[in-house]
Amino acid sequence: MTSQVSSAAEQADQADGADGAVVGEQRKPAGTKDVRRLDRVIIRFAGDSGDGMQLTGDRFTSETASFGNDLSTLPNFPAEIRAPAGTLPGVSSFQLHFADHDILTPGDAPHVLVAMNPAALKANIGDVPRGAEIIVNTDEFTKRAMQKVGYAASPLEDGSLDGYQLHPVPLTTLTVEALKEFDLTRKEAERSKNMFALGLLSWMYHRPTEGTEKFLRSKFAKKPEIAEANLAAFRAGWNFGETTEDFAVSYEVAPAATAFPVGTYRNISGNLALSYGLVAAARQADLPLFLGSYPITPASDILHELSRHKNFGVRTFQAEDEIAGIGAALGAAFGGSLAVTTTSGPGVALKSETIGLAVSLELPLLVVDIQRGGPSTGLPTKTEQADLLQAMFGRNGEAPVPIVAPRTPGDCFDAALEAARIALTYRTPVMLLSDGYLANGSEPWRVPELEELPDLTVRFTQGPNHTLDDGTEVFWPYKRDPLTLARPWAVPGTPGLEHRIGGIEKEDGTGNISYAPANHDFMVRIRQAKIDGIDVPDLEVDDPDGARTLVLGWGSTYGPITAAVRRLRAAGDAVAQAHLRHLNPFPGNLGAVLKAYDKVVVPEMNLGQLATLLRAKYLVDAHSYNQVNGMPFKAEQLAAALKEAIDD
Repeated sequence: MTSQVSSAAEQADQADGADGAVVGEQRKPAGTKDVRRLDRVIIRFAGDSGDGMQLTGDRFTSETASFGNDLSTLPNFPAEIRAPAGTLPGVSSFQLHFADHDILTPGDAPHVLVAMNPAALKANIGDVPRGAEIIVNTDEFTKRAMQKVGYAASPLEDGSLDGYQLHPVPLTTLTVEALKEFDLTRKEAERSKNMFALGLLSWMYHRPTEGTEKFLRSKFAKKPEIAEANLAAFRAGWNFGETTEDFAVSYEVAPAATAFPVGTYRNISGNLALSYGLVAAARQADLPLFLGSYPITPASDILHELSRHKNFGVRTFQAEDEIAGIGAALGAAFGGSLAVTTTSGPGVALKSETIGLAVSLELPLLVVDIQRGGPSTGLPTKTEQADLLQAMFGRNGEAPVPIVAPRTPGDCFDAALEAARIALTYRTPVMLLSDGYLANGSEPWRVPELEELPDLTVRFTQGPNHTLDDGTEVFWPYKRDPLTLARPWAVPGTPGLEHRIGGIEKEDGTGNISYAPANHDFMVRIRQAKIDGIDVPDLEVDDPDGARTLVLGWGSTYGPITAAVRRLRAAGDAVAQAHLRHLNPFPGNLGAVLKAYDKVVVPEMNLGQLATLLRAKYLVDAHSYNQVNGMPFKAEQLAAALKEAIDD
């Protein structure tokens, strides 16, 4: 879904994450309902993992994107394929923050909670501020269902929800009644209750409906009766909002017309943007794209998406395990492809020996790590940033690898292009560190013009590159470019360019096996020098007020950090902000930037891995602020921590 934005970008005055405000109110003629204008809204849909909350949230998001709002999402679902129904571990939720101005996070706390059952209410009520609206499916609040999650009495009747705007709605009953003309069993009809809820929320917030109706007809094209039933439930939810007295007000959130540069926009998730970035990189390099992968949460969507793009010269290989996946990818790199392998933290551990082989062979290879909570299997569907030290050091011997990290879902596209640039230019494997929050979250993304994409053209070696003392011309596979220290890339089958390959140490220049101590010392040092010499841009610092405190982040902490910084500046506090994309090598000016501030605070979703690297390399007293609960930082939480650091 794309939308056109025709005005120049302007920086929003409001701090992301601040309380939503009624910026205007329109009252319609007598007999119709009030419409209030808001600047932003946070909605959370919650229910069993089988209730379709992710689909409901995704459809609401798509219509919001087509309407032109800025938005940010946070899908949150259990690791189990089908957790026990009605239990707290089985609750799935989808949070959407949308606004008429530039925003950066999915929001700290929902203004509206849609709870499909008692478990959904209990699991999420702690995040809902007093005064917020709660829509509950009363049909599911049976004595047995409530006892299953520890409710001794009905929270709908015991006064515990008196501080909220409670809307008890028999969603299941209303859905079944709306679908009685269809030849469906009651169980089949009940499955459409999420579409009823979507219709109700679409009415409440004046969301477009055409896209959802088109989507449902397409999704159930082979089952037209199911498609029509879902459409009927969706329309019934809309009509219920229009006619019931329980919802006396609907809300408007205007498009974010001034938040974006001119261009064509679409809603995009991090994994989808990363997939598109890989395809674009291969096209810009004029190379076939090969993905060797093994399915693993939360990286599998990249495999699914790339498998759809054979028309762009993409070949995907679903291997039997992680080791086979990267082995095939490295073989494809040897054969002249832009080679990629995708995984999460546990898979990186399994791939480590082959990454080391790629370092030794000095071949371009993209290793995409969509980080999740660990160690081991850990928290498969939750987010974390705890693979940085593994990416930096997780191989035997001296095996340096460049590391690139995107900061937003849309930025995953640019990070993929940058990782490909480094791999192809310097003939090295590159680690790209995304995470579950970026992978599954979404935001509006401006579709770039072709002329904006970098030229990644690769020139393969076509003939001899070295002359021996006797005048014989030969091919030396480890004769390096003096500027980049990259070795030549020769496609197998090129006449006269036969050369040795393998994991045993190479002789400089010839590539022959060598156990000579001096040669090994030289090869170790030159591989490190090649990584150290990678051309990366200087770190940009946002410091309009001459602050004494710098907050430095990397990866997906960008949104919460920026939102927290906006809050502090709006309150009159001076704080500087910088964000790292390149984690190995660091930007050349990083040391000078760190030493320019009295205090450096490093928020991370780990126990201080970047802070450890900064202390070791630059001898600065970097202060860690850490969280490892499987969820992204909240802006309010970060703002409070940064305020304490500033005042200390």
